[in-house]
Order: sequence, then structure tokens, then C-alpha cells
Amino acid sequence: MFTYFTDRDGKYQLCSLAESGFDPLARTCKFMLTEEAHHMFVGESGVGRVIQRTCEVMNQLKTDDVAKIRAQGVIDLPTIQRYLNFHFSVTMDLFGADVSSNAATFYNTGLKGRYEETKQDDDHQLSDATYPILEVANGQIVTAQAPYLNALNERLRDDYIRDAVAGIERWNKIFQKQGIPFSLTAPHKAFNRKIGPLSSSKISPAGKVLSEAEWTHHHLEWLPSVEDRAFVSSLMGRVAEPGKFANWIAPPARGINNQAVDFEYVRFN
Repeated sequence: MFTYFTDRDGKYQLCSLAESGFDPLARTCKFMLTEEAHHMFVGESGVGRVIQRTCEVMNQLKTDDVAKIRAQGVIDLPTIQRYLNFHFSVTMDLFGADVSSNAATFYNTGLKGRYEETKQDDDHQLSDATYPILEVANGQIVTAQAPYLNALNERLRDDYIRDAVAGIERWNKIFQKQGIPFSLTAPHKAFNRKIGPLSSSKISPAGKVLSEAEWTHHHLEWLPSVEDRAFVSSLMGRVAEPGKFANWIAPPARGINNQAVDFEYVRFN
């Protein structure tokens, strides 16, 4: 989950810096994007294999009972959703404040551009342009317009969300193929925020503004608990034999560089 969601933030930050007018920085960031692509592959394929294994066990047992699923040493689907909610929401904060004078300065000085700046069909000056941001007013999430230059973090966050959600939909195809009536969903981008104006409000994954009491009563339904983390940690045992995998994750469809799955990539002497 970390490599899928948090390294994807790295992709979008690097893509923005790859548009820099400072050529050594731009070239370096383009090179670094290759590494981020590998991280995101590890994340997407890894989570997909976890989902695949859980679905296999659910079909074998013909149950979605969390206790029975966990007893088989695999990670139940509600726990996967809670981990998704956590990593998605903490990554939202990595883009910075929704309205930022620093973002405007970086853009105006040519240090940083937008994601795929050359594909934008505006004047690239943005002097009089606006961009929608979210605020909480009268207990509701509402949309306000901010100067585009100050809302560049929010624009990048929205670019990121579209990309991240596309991968979640690819995970959901695994459920469809396995005949499991379950779907993972991305939480609202205002959920569990710790930075920016939205951090002062408690907001559900569905985007509902909550009271402190409602959040306290329900947040463990949406975020990993101490017990969840202890259970997942208990599964993390060492498996070093070629072609063998931990019980909680399915084998990959193919080995690295199209080698056999049981190829001895590492020798333990």
C-alpha cells in the first residue's frame, strides 16, 4: 500500500519538477521517475496478489467471515480496505496545503511546473485563473474558487487521485474474476486530513462532516486498529525457498524478467 500510494506522490512531485526551468533538476527528476515506476509496480502487483490469495481462500471456504478468513492466515478484505484508507489519506497530506503561497512562488520562478505542463492548453501564466478547492462551511463540504497559482498543490492532488483510483479499479477486477461481491473504494480526499483547512474537521470516507463523538465512535471502522496491525505483523514470516511464498500472498503470474517463478534470484550461502 505504501509503495502504491505514497510512491505515487513521488511520481507526481517528480513530474512537476521535471518541468523545471532549471535544466539539471528537470533532467535528474526524469531519471528518478524510472525508480518510482518500479516502486508503484511493486505496490500494485503486491496488493493485487494479496487480494488474489484472500479471494482464493474465501472461495475455498465459501465464507466472508473475518474470523474464519484470518484463521487461515490471510488478510481479510475489510482490513485491506482500512489499510487503503490510511495510506490514501496520509498521502493526501504530502501534497501540502490546499492554498499555498510557496506553490505560487515555485511556479512563477520556474522552479516547478504542473503535471504534464506542456499538455495544458491555457496561457501557463495563470494570473487571472482560478481552481476549485474544498472547504467546510455550516457542517458541509463546499467548493470554493482560489487563485490558480495558490491552488497548484490541489491541482496536483487531483491529478494524483485520478491515477490512484484507476489502479484501485484494476484491483476490483480481481474480485470480479473471482466472483467475490466486494469492491475497494478510495475515501474522500478530505478524509483523515492532518494538513490544511480540512484538518480542522472530522470527515468520513464518504465525505460526510462528523462530530468529534461520531468520529471517535466510528474511525476504527475506517482505519487500521492496533489489533489489525498486530494481526498483519503476525503473518510476516521469512520464506526464502525458491518458488515458495507466504500463505497470505499469491504467487506472481511470472517471474522478474520473465524468469521462472521458482528461479533462484538470491542465493543464501
